[in-house]
Amino acid sequence: MRRLKKFLFVFVAILLLLPSFLVTAATNTSKSDEILSQEEGKVSSKDEVVYGKLSATGERQELYVVNILDVEKAGKVFDFGVYSDLKNLTDLTKLEQTNGAVEFMAPEGKFYYQGNINDHSLPWDVSVSYLLNGKEMAPEELAGQTGRVQIRIATSANNEVDPLFFENYLLQVSLSLDLDIYSNIKAPDGMLANAGKNKQITFTVMPEKEEELLVEADVVKFELEGIDISAVPLSMAIDSPDIDGMVDDMESLTDAIDELHNGVGELNDGVEELNSGVKDLRTGSAAYHEGMETVAASSSELVRASEQIEQALAMLNSSLTGNTEEIDLGDLKQLEGGLLQIAGSLRDTSKGLATLKDHYAGAYDALDRVMIAIPTHDISEAQIQELYGSDADPALLKQLIDTYTAAQTAKGTYSAVKAAFTAVNSTLAEVNSGLVEMAAHLEAMAQGVSSSLEGSDMANSLTQLQKGVGELASNYKKFHAGLVGYASGVGQLSSSYDQLDGGIADLSKGTGELEAGVGELHDGTGELKEATDDIPEQMREEVDQMMAEYDKSDFEPISFMSPKNEKINSVQFVLKTESIKYEEPEADEEVKEEPKGFWARLLELFK
Repeated sequence: MRRLKKFLFVFVAILLLLPSFLVTAATNTSKSDEILSQEEGKVSSKDEVVYGKLSATGERQELYVVNILDVEKAGKVFDFGVYSDLKNLTDLTKLEQTNGAVEFMAPEGKFYYQGNINDHSLPWDVSVSYLLNGKEMAPEELAGQTGRVQIRIATSANNEVDPLFFENYLLQVSLSLDLDIYSNIKAPDGMLANAGKNKQITFTVMPEKEEELLVEADVVKFELEGIDISAVPLSMAIDSPDIDGMVDDMESLTDAIDELHNGVGELNDGVEELNSGVKDLRTGSAAYHEGMETVAASSSELVRASEQIEQALAMLNSSLTGNTEEIDLGDLKQLEGGLLQIAGSLRDTSKGLATLKDHYAGAYDALDRVMIAIPTHDISEAQIQELYGSDADPALLKQLIDTYTAAQTAKGTYSAVKAAFTAVNSTLAEVNSGLVEMAAHLEAMAQGVSSSLEGSDMANSLTQLQKGVGELASNYKKFHAGLVGYASGVGQLSSSYDQLDGGIADLSKGTGELEAGVGELHDGTGELKEATDDIPEQMREEVDQMMAEYDKSDFEPISFMSPKNEKINSVQFVLKTESIKYEEPEADEEVKEEPKGFWARLLELFK
């Protein structure tokens, strides 16, 4: 009983105190709401997620933004943007929109609200086209079709929107293909992955890039889930690559090109010297050829003169062989003059041969030095084919090989006839010595004839004269036969040298073209050297430029809804095209009547 009284007492006390407590709480709540309505809230950051629904061909249909505000201080918050409809996703607080701003009371923490957009464009233009067996078709026509399908997705910049999004955002485009209806799937620029019974295809479009993406496959009763397109700021942890090794390799390459240029320069100098020497050889060969022709012509004249001397000596010997009493002393006087004249002719011929011998020796020495200077390198056909397989200029290689072939041909021909050239000099010396000796004999004979005419023993003198003339005529026949052989050899040598001189002329032409070609090669290696000197530095600059192109570390996001919004943490885009579905036609079903019961039949009687 006492416990009951105590409980009643406490209960009455609570009843008495409760109204005042409720009044105080209500008063405090009212004051709290009043303070909250009067104080301005503070937002530390804001995120925006833009959701878009596109048609199957990429046209914008619906667009809304989920705004996420991190409220640091509770109170009245303003967020800028023009929306056609607003929805509070956090609580039941009313959202008001005036003069391009959304106003609402926000507690501390995350505050979410959605705003639908009518007149705002996306930063990218998206176009999707469909082809079946090479023929473009509308999505609704393609549904349920079978064949080889192509899906083309084109992305480009929308110039009506701030370019900051296009320049800094990475697009990811993905499709999910049901492997029950798709096969032989190809996506040249996409990444393919298995996702259950589907094949996931993902494309990446870098900032500032406009792309046309392609997916093709064999399909049975075409259907397609929507194409997902997401856009986020490019945030890739790209470390600067270590290109020191590559730069060192390029420096080695530039050094090698420099050495190549210097080597070609030395080759150019060598070819210039070779060409100069070959020019001298050509000049000397022309002079030698002319000298050989002169020798050949002179040899013919010498043979004809020798024939006349032989005939004269034969006639003289025949005349002296007869009766000495019939010899007229006047004829002997004429004989003395004739002998001296023949001796003088022989000495003149000897002087001409001596001059010819000196000229021949000089020309032959020059020819021999140049011919010996031609290298005897043996370049095989395999080595020549290997050269043609290199990166060298084929025209220049042909000039080099033609020049090499001509030089070796000239050297080989010269080696074959060198013995004949050497014999000419000694033969000229022998012929010259014989002419001098014969001239001395004739002069001695003439002196003998003169002494005989002055002496008293005419018979004895005539006898000695007959003997001397007979020996001279006999020896001269042998000399004349040798002279004829010499003239024939000189003629053959002169004829053979025509070919060698022609080869030397071709060689001179080839070395001239070679010099011009190597000069052009030297100019080309000079340009290559100049163009590649700064390649290592260019590589570093290109890498730095490439890194700068993808380094978005200094990117500061802006609001998609209004430039007045501050403290933007991130803005993302999530887009999706509508699906293409194929509805199987429904078959007509026959309606079967159920058997009627007793009450049903009874009721029908009263209808």
